[in-house]
Order: sequence, then C-alpha cells, then structure tokens
Amino acid sequence: MNIALLDGGMGQELVHRAGDRPTPLWSTQVMVDHPGMVQQVHADYFAAGATIATANTYAIHHDRLAGTAMDGQFAALHDAALAEAEAARAAQGSGRIAGAIGPLVASYRPDTHPPHAEAVAKYAEVAALIGPRVDLILCETVASVAHAVAIAQGARAAGKPVWLAVTVSDRDGTVLRSGEPISALAGLAKTGQVAAFLANCSAPEVMADAVRELAAFGLPVGAYANGFTQITEDFLKEKPTVDALSPRRDLGPDVYADYVLDWVDAGATIVGGCCEVGPAHIAETARALRAAGHEIV
Repeated sequence: MNIALLDGGMGQELVHRAGDRPTPLWSTQVMVDHPGMVQQVHADYFAAGATIATANTYAIHHDRLAGTAMDGQFAALHDAALAEAEAARAAQGSGRIAGAIGPLVASYRPDTHPPHAEAVAKYAEVAALIGPRVDLILCETVASVAHAVAIAQGARAAGKPVWLAVTVSDRDGTVLRSGEPISALAGLAKTGQVAAFLANCSAPEVMADAVRELAAFGLPVGAYANGFTQITEDFLKEKPTVDALSPRRDLGPDVYADYVLDWVDAGATIVGGCCEVGPAHIAETARALRAAGHEIV
C-alpha cells in the first residue's frame, strides 16, 4: 500500500534543540531567535524518510501574536516559516510542503473558538497567504464540529487540497475533544471541501478507533499522535506554555512504529507524528512500514 509519511512534531523539537524556556509562542519565537533551526528540523525529518514537511505556521494567528513583541509581524512570520520549509525541500530535492493552520485562540479549547463568520475570515486570511507556496493545507488539532466546519470553509481560500486533522479524547478515539462524536462530521465530508481526514495530537492508543470512524466517510484517512502523558489542566489556561505538559517515557521509536502499523491496518494511508514525536520515531516508522511491504510516497 502507498503511505504518505508526514514529519513529526515541530514545536517540541524546537524547544529541545533551542534550550530556551518555553513561552506561549515558543515555536514562532524560535524563528526570530534561532534562524535556520526550523530548516534543520525539516531536513532531519526528510532524512528520516518523511515525504511531507509541515510548515511551522501552526500558531501564527493575530490573536496569538497580540500583546507580544511579534504583534504586527503576521505576514513576515509566515514568510519566514515557509522559507525554512522551502529551503529544506530544495536541499532534499523532493517532498511536499503542508501549510499548517492551528486553532484560533488556543489548542484543545473548543469553548474559546470564535463565532463562525469571524473564524472563517481569519482562517481564510491565513490560507490565502500561504496557499501559493504550499502543496496542501493541513488544518490541525480541530477540536469540535464548529471548528471543523469553519476551518474547512476558510481553508478553501488557498486553492489547494485541504486535509483536516481532528484531536480526539485520549480515552475514546470516537469522540472529539468537544465531546461530539466523529460521526457528526459526516455532513462536512459530503461537501467536497476536505480531501482527507486525519486524527492528530491525541494518545496513540486511541488513534486506530479514530481512523476507523473517519474511514466511514469514504475519503483518505490518517493519524499522527502526540507523546504527552495527558493534556493537563494547566495547559488549558490562558496563553499556556508547553512546560505544563510531560512527555511519556514509554513511547520510544519502536513502540510508536508499532502503533502506526496498527493505524495502517485500520485504514490509514497518511501517518506521521505530533508533539514529542521526533526524527528517530519517523525513521523507525519508515523502516517498519517498508518492512511490512508498504511504499512511502
């Protein structure tokens, strides 16, 4: 089977490499403080076998930049993130670039998502800006049906295929973090706005169930899990920092690759890693996929 291999986490990898104390905009600040580091992370994922580089654009929203030293640098920061991904791909000589669009306001917080019209406009602004320089739009960590509908509509402004990745309960892979069932997205799946559905930034143990639910929509599906012990209450406060989260100690590259093979058995054709999943995990995943007879595309 042909499998598209995404890269792993960007923000956590940057924190580990930079050694700086995390801030609410740690992955964005790194591009200012450590030029070239994002490109090196992309290069390491390509070297590990990934065929898609996810641009470091997840957190670049006006509402995230407001009140920080980077306020007003919306376009410049997107340009910097895309330039680092483009440079890594040029050095690799192949690969696709996914333009990431994270949630407005905060991750894992469906209660903070803006009203529909406001959200669509803000997502469309990002999509139109990055669309000409990416191969696809990856809408990440989508926590509710309202979030999914708004970001799918806004992402169309890019004029590129839209992959929508939902974050699910760490205890039940059939429900979104909002508590709504994945099956509630069936109507969105029929609109033609989404080219693929994925599950991301959730526990690897529940991803196979999420993949099976998403596969019912009849579109390509995928999964990429995080390596956190859990999403803590401290991380759900205003402008959280990643040091409120703890990495698992039982999720080495071989263990993670085994989970990925389970997701493929459940129907996934797009796999990779999210937070705390690094190049070593992706390299072992690539090896395991090939050993199982799959072709990475």
